[in-house]
Amino acid sequence: MTQDAPKRHTPETFAAWLREMMTRLGYPDRGQKKFAQDAGLSAATVSRLLRADGTPETDTLETLAVALRVGLPELLIRAGVVREEDLANLRPINPKPITSREAAAELGITSPEGIDAFERMVNGLRAVETDERSANG
Repeated sequence: MTQDAPKRHTPETFAAWLREMMTRLGYPDRGQKKFAQDAGLSAATVSRLLRADGTPETDTLETLAVALRVGLPELLIRAGVVREEDLANLRPINPKPITSREAAAELGITSPEGIDAFERMVNGLRAVETDERSANG
């Protein structure tokens, strides 16, 4: 995000920013219908956004991100859906489960003895879960 962006985003600040972005992309003030068509949005949706009529839906913001060539996080912030601080505190989602050693490190367990004890505990819990699944399945 740019440093000159306001700290508190509202539908009004989003509408002004969207209008500015559309102009930068070559859509003059009256080019909202063409922008809507090119972006894959309805003209009514773009009109509503430019009138600052409420907060846009997430799927609309996803479509706008592509059309405006900006990241979805920036659009979520600009639209007032989330605050910049909220996104800064998010951790990326890792689709691969972490190992017990990685979990120990995340928890601040650093001594070899502590890591070994943690791994034994995790392995014991996994065994209990497996036994319960076998008994119930």
